[in-house]
Amino acid sequence: MKEKPENFTPGIHNSDYENEYLQSRLTASQLVNITGRRTESLNGKWRFAADLYDTCRRQGWFRQGRLNAEGRELPLDFDWESLEQITVPSSWNLLKPELYYFEGFGVYTRTFRYFAQEEGERLLLRFEGAAYRTTVFLNGKIAGTHDGASTPFNADITDIVNRGDNRIVVSVDARRSPLRLPMENTDWFNYGGIYRDIYLVRLPPVYIKDWFVRLDSSAISADVYIENTKDGQLNANLRMEIPGLNICNDIPVINGKAKIKIPASPQLWSPENPKLYDVTFTLDANAHSDTVNDRIGFRIIEAKGQEIFLNGKKIFLKGVCVHEDHITLGKTTTEKIIRKTIRDLKEMNGMYLRLAHYPHDPRFARIADEEGVLLWEEIPVYWAIAFDNPDTYNDAENQLAELILRDRNRASVIIWSIGNENADTDSRLSFMSRLAEKAKALDESRLVSAACLIKHEKLKIEDRLIDHLDVIGINEYYGWYDPDFDKLPKMLEISNPEKPVVICEFGGDARLGHRGTAEELWTEDKQKHIYEKQVETFKKCPYIAGITPWILYDFRCPRRFNRYQEGFNRKGLIDADRKSKKPAFYVMQEFYS
Repeated sequence: MKEKPENFTPGIHNSDYENEYLQSRLTASQLVNITGRRTESLNGKWRFAADLYDTCRRQGWFRQGRLNAEGRELPLDFDWESLEQITVPSSWNLLKPELYYFEGFGVYTRTFRYFAQEEGERLLLRFEGAAYRTTVFLNGKIAGTHDGASTPFNADITDIVNRGDNRIVVSVDARRSPLRLPMENTDWFNYGGIYRDIYLVRLPPVYIKDWFVRLDSSAISADVYIENTKDGQLNANLRMEIPGLNICNDIPVINGKAKIKIPASPQLWSPENPKLYDVTFTLDANAHSDTVNDRIGFRIIEAKGQEIFLNGKKIFLKGVCVHEDHITLGKTTTEKIIRKTIRDLKEMNGMYLRLAHYPHDPRFARIADEEGVLLWEEIPVYWAIAFDNPDTYNDAENQLAELILRDRNRASVIIWSIGNENADTDSRLSFMSRLAEKAKALDESRLVSAACLIKHEKLKIEDRLIDHLDVIGINEYYGWYDPDFDKLPKMLEISNPEKPVVICEFGGDARLGHRGTAEELWTEDKQKHIYEKQVETFKKCPYIAGITPWILYDFRCPRRFNRYQEGFNRKGLIDADRKSKKPAFYVMQEFYS
């Protein structure tokens, strides 16, 4: 225990002040599935300040007032109502020029009114995404702290919410660190702030916390989890209804879990036929009821030998990578933007997206379900993270769990990716093999992959992690970072792995409108030439089960500053304006046709 002198002032001298807030972790174990529930949005105008010294948490601004030992009011260094107003959700980097590269602490606040609508009602505060570490306070008390920029979290605020007016204060820490996910060295722009939706969610004292419904051979399997916050023995009846399949079954609830397997022959979900069924669960428990609704597609995805099968039919994944990066909104997105992304994919004759390099907005998978688009979703275990650090692993596993729990009822999601371009070390193998096991434990119905590295000295696909994966992801940039393109066909011929391979990155940079010869860097002609040679090579390789060129749109990247890039990765098939297509786009369009 550190010595505390008599003149110790916590807000000034306490370097361990954050430990208080880290005791109230918000993790996947508390996550509630809110699909189909009525929510009350807290989006809109909030008060905001860049909190450069993290003074809100150091000095306890969230407590709203300070008194001395005699009860006299002390001067405060903040005034909530004098702070500027900003819109939530948003990426603070795009609000004004001085915040463009800001990666520190930001403090948000607003008030809301609350009155319970049911005796014993529970109230959740739900965040869909805030970067990186978020500490939430309500009425002067801590509601919890969450790590991870792109996965959802919720805090049960029932015991600290007031009847009437309430003040919420949110401290967001956007600092990069080698111990965080993603780590401090990435190849994209790290936006800060509360950049996704915030909701209030009302729940009865006994409620349906989560459900997992999927097709298991010729039967529909359902696991449903019940949360009982009311004292006493749980007496509950649960009913599952799928009207389109004439299913209406009661499921016994045992120790807070209900499980059933029902023979059924649903229309199978596929890109050609994105059939969704209405699924309803109704709980009658301890004089309280709860109902949730979801729209779920049923399909089976498998890897056999060197091939991938959807609903028993061999499939080639015609796709492209995409970042959650918009020229005016940053990491914040809208339904309109998501649907436009899918239209651009389909114009290219594709039906598959790699959502890189972190979980994207939850609306993406729901819209992909409707549109018949297959998805690869991943967590930011990216490059050289701290594989030997237990806290970093716990962060990775929690982000993976939050992603899977959020999207495992989405038929569009067929692959969980546990990482991208990590060196094959012992610590990395232990770290990522455990993640693969965790993914399978949470969801046995999907494939697990990672973007692995090639052994360039051997010209061979070789990575010890492959033994723990269903699908091998490969990133290769022959013709660009390695100018000797002839290595690609040699590498594919030498390798011949026993599992399907998805080429999940290839390509080269091109500045929109910059023309020249096929040998001239940064030209549209060079990019087009690389794509033509790549796809001709892929046609001759029997074990390539899909490709996702890098990338659909140009995106911000503060490590790229030559006169052609100017702060952007220019490997997009479409410019950052998301309108202007480069010639390589049409190479892929023809190949996929």
